[in-house]
Amino acid sequence: MTLIYYGRPNCALCDEGKQIVQLIQEEIDIEVVYRNIEDNDAWHEQFLLMIPVIEYQNEIIMFGHIDYVDLLTQLTEAEQRK
Repeated sequence: MTLIYYGRPNCALCDEGKQIVQLIQEEIDIEVVYRNIEDNDAWHEQFLLMIPVIEYQNEIIMFGHIDYVDLLTQLTEAEQRK
């Protein structure tokens, strides 16, 4: 299971979201690809007002405030559907 995490440096919500994702990695086996929206104009334009953004299987599953329980539930259910 691979998540794509869009954020940028000096973003308190992004840092908080990363910590939550790291806690979830202790619960379930997921790989996280971190993408800095400042490295790509398209990402910057698309996600600037939404970050942090978590994408799974080409679908945005969470953005803004990352909630531990909601994200863990979504990922656990996705894992069970496999």
